[in-house]
Amino acid sequence: MGFLRIGIILLIGIAIIGSVNGDENESFRKRPTIVKMVKGTKMCVKDWECGYGVATGGPLAWGLCYNKEMSPSQDYCDDYFKLTYPCTPGAQYYGRGALPIYWNYNYGAIGEALKLNLLDHPEYIEQNATMAFQAAIWRWMNPMKKGQPSAHDAFVGNWKPTKNDTLSKRLPGFGTTMNILYGDSVCGQGDVDAMNNIISHFQYYLDLMGVGREEAGPHEVLTCGDQKAFNPTAAPAAAS
Repeated sequence: MGFLRIGIILLIGIAIIGSVNGDENESFRKRPTIVKMVKGTKMCVKDWECGYGVATGGPLAWGLCYNKEMSPSQDYCDDYFKLTYPCTPGAQYYGRGALPIYWNYNYGAIGEALKLNLLDHPEYIEQNATMAFQAAIWRWMNPMKKGQPSAHDAFVGNWKPTKNDTLSKRLPGFGTTMNILYGDSVCGQGDVDAMNNIISHFQYYLDLMGVGREEAGPHEVLTCGDQKAFNPTAAPAAAS
């Protein structure tokens, strides 16, 4: 069994432990589990995927095949964070892991929390399964920046949006988890394939686990196409 498959089992276990509450109904307890299956097995970046239109069971039945982004378009180094999380010469901060980590500042923050030198050695996440899933669980359960929710809290309703969040159309639910994990690579772009691909897999797992699709919430909760990203990607510097 590949380490990503093992990791899915681990993430499901954490989801069940983290979401069980005597006052919640069965379908509510299943939803964080389903989200982790979606985020851990199917990414918005096509380079991670195995599924295709005529694959057995259809494209939604196939999961994540690789533990890293196979054809990164950039090195994901943001110099805005050069004082706190400076990029190491030669290091590339493309997507790696069960819940892919992108950008130097995310590798830096997660590395600090887990006491791992991920700024100098981002490759640890693709080489060491234990580190990969420590990072995935930490990322799901913790906010990446002060004043922002974790993906878990946004999904289960622990997070209460501020006025600015409401104006930015960020609401508790599945759509905001995409915003937290993927930002403007998926969200704030309208009805795009990258976002719809993730939503389709969420609905697929809802069906597999016997949870009605209505449990996903209305359109404005399920999607993030109209949301403003929590952490907009810095525009590349113009060539001089």
